[in-house]
Amino acid sequence: MDRVFNHWGLSGVELRNGRITAMHHDPRDPNASRINENFVGIADGDMRIGQPMVRRGYLAGDGGAARGEDSFVPVSWAAATGHVARHMSAIIAEHGNEAIFGGSYGWASAGRFHHAQSQIHRFLNLAGGYVRSVNTHSHAAAEVTLPHLIGNQDGLADNQTPWELIVGHTTLLVAFGGLPVKNAQVSAGGVSRHLVPSHLRAARDAGTKFVNIGPLRDDIDAELQPEWIAPRPNTDVALILGLAHVLEHEGLVARDFLASHTVGYETFRAYLLGETDGQPKTADWAAAITGLDAGVIRDLARRMAANRTMISMSWSLQRADHGEQAVWAVVTLAAMLGQIGLPGGGFGTGYAAANRVGNQPMPFSWPAFPQFRNKVSAFIPVARLGDMLEAPGAPFDYNGQRLRYPDIRLVWWAGGNPFHHQQDLRRLHEVWKKPELVVVQEPFWNGVAKHADVVLPCTLPTERNDLGIAKAEPHLIAMKQIVPPPGQALNDYDILRLLSARLGFEEAFTEGRTEMDWLRHLYGESVARAAEHGYNLPDFDSFWQAGEFLFAPHLTPKTLLQDFRADPVAHPLATPSGKIEIGSDRVAGFGYADCPGIATWFEPAEWLGAAPEGALHLISNQPSRKLHSQLDLGPWSRAGKIAGREPARLHPEEAARRGIAEGDVILLRSARGRCLAGAVISADVAPGVVQMSTGAWLDLDDEGLDRHGNVNVLTRDTPTSRLAQGPTAHTTIVFVERYDGAPPEVRAFVPPKLEDQE
Repeated sequence: MDRVFNHWGLSGVELRNGRITAMHHDPRDPNASRINENFVGIADGDMRIGQPMVRRGYLAGDGGAARGEDSFVPVSWAAATGHVARHMSAIIAEHGNEAIFGGSYGWASAGRFHHAQSQIHRFLNLAGGYVRSVNTHSHAAAEVTLPHLIGNQDGLADNQTPWELIVGHTTLLVAFGGLPVKNAQVSAGGVSRHLVPSHLRAARDAGTKFVNIGPLRDDIDAELQPEWIAPRPNTDVALILGLAHVLEHEGLVARDFLASHTVGYETFRAYLLGETDGQPKTADWAAAITGLDAGVIRDLARRMAANRTMISMSWSLQRADHGEQAVWAVVTLAAMLGQIGLPGGGFGTGYAAANRVGNQPMPFSWPAFPQFRNKVSAFIPVARLGDMLEAPGAPFDYNGQRLRYPDIRLVWWAGGNPFHHQQDLRRLHEVWKKPELVVVQEPFWNGVAKHADVVLPCTLPTERNDLGIAKAEPHLIAMKQIVPPPGQALNDYDILRLLSARLGFEEAFTEGRTEMDWLRHLYGESVARAAEHGYNLPDFDSFWQAGEFLFAPHLTPKTLLQDFRADPVAHPLATPSGKIEIGSDRVAGFGYADCPGIATWFEPAEWLGAAPEGALHLISNQPSRKLHSQLDLGPWSRAGKIAGREPARLHPEEAARRGIAEGDVILLRSARGRCLAGAVISADVAPGVVQMSTGAWLDLDDEGLDRHGNVNVLTRDTPTSRLAQGPTAHTTIVFVERYDGAPPEVRAFVPPKLEDQE
């Protein structure tokens, strides 16, 4: 049976008359995901883009005025590439390459070669360069903050204390934001075996007690018998400061570890005790902010000190106003306990956020499609796309630098969907009209394709050959083409080859290689790198015929910061002091009032502690039936919708207060926008909260109402702070009511109107 490999796993494919009719789980996967079922029946439907398209208004010279609201004209590949090459060349000639934004995000394909981000960046670099984005929507604040604290990003997405040193060692696992295994269905580059639920069950069986701190009870599975503590959303830093005060006040701090392995504790201690601002951060102070009982805070602090404690922080915690402080507070609390570097102790971020988190990494890096050097130095933090388009030339701060937003005339998107992962999408819908040209490579009519001037239809992973080389996964997978692409869809590589020919650098782009030539080349580099570490891969033809190669583990498990703990002099961190910087003089020297040099409590811009009557805090977490917005039109995704819309969960008390029943269509509104959803009533959601996952394809009507349930029409598009400029989607207050009358038709899965050919 043919097989497909994706970010969410490996599945057998059932075909009938050349169409995918069913997906079958890999029997070797103990916790297989069903997301691959979304491939069934979608490859050649109405939403598939079968040939190049150009927006009608673009052809008429409207300057982008109808972008996102317009019809499209089918054209030939020659016509489409001609439009793009001519306009791109004109923009470069007049404004330079700093006027091009290469907006690719990293989740498009699990394949090593057909990785849209690598493909488009190689092409744009050969064309002279482009403005790039830095960091990720997943954990931007942590990416910038952790290096100031421990010298690198270890313990963020990779190099955490592995599961082997949690099971049988951790006696108390305190999870800020929970351990939602639905998120662990995925991993960038692919999943060979879904093992996170198995690891968690093994930890429970070995004696680990779990504490789930967050607004959703089911963010740790009930079978793990977790204790649930539900503070007000966005108050975790206050809770951590309350825990820290108990440790300090009751003499439970590991002072020897603080003295030998950290700097800045005395500065933090003065703030903690209220010596600098007159407010001791006591358990009672934290209780008033979080809505918890002070006794619960004191008891938890004492248990954390008495046990081998692992502090886990979900990536969601730092996607909030002043999200840097959550990371800083977690590291500070772990340092106070003094267990960093010990088996089962310390801290980690992202456990259960992706399948690879907690896996041991391979001892070498895999080769990738070379991108060449980018001659343009300008960049933006990834979440600041709307600011860049709205205010070219405006200054902004980032991690100690003072920069300016470039004046973007061409946006090129290949891989990812900004009309899913950005915030305040009504605003983005408007500022997206400002560039001269928007080019999108997409297989389906999703939100970003509908907002393009030129749409270049690309293939799905099932329609091409590739290498499945997943980071921190023990498998190498032969991703073989299963079905031919429909219509005129091309691989991203072939699309960019055509454009490279138009622009005069086809040979440099392809190096004379076909798709299979590149796979053999990249595999050959893999063989050489693996051999240096004792792995003997078969020749390419043998591997391709076998379909996979399994790596036996070679490395001895190590805890996060194990060597540093053992000898901080011989193994210093890459911080200015060589130690964990509880207080950072470098960050303090930036002079950012919204991010000082120690973990600090800031009242969120929107939160239940200062919200109007009837408000709810919105939790916009990851979906369970798709990866972000990928394949939202698929049958497994659509089967989870309520009345054709994204589900929104409320506590029974909140539903009753608003006259909402299970299955009702409801209206959510914030200061930014409005959307419809389908009501789900659940006691697993804390009172005061509404939970609605991201990923529904955008479906705005003429009045700006999203009919389908795209939660990011509601969320704030403001930065975490001047340090990281990360997204703050989880700092959002909304109002919820039952939608009376006949709800409007959902049109998210209706293609735009097509005009006569050019």
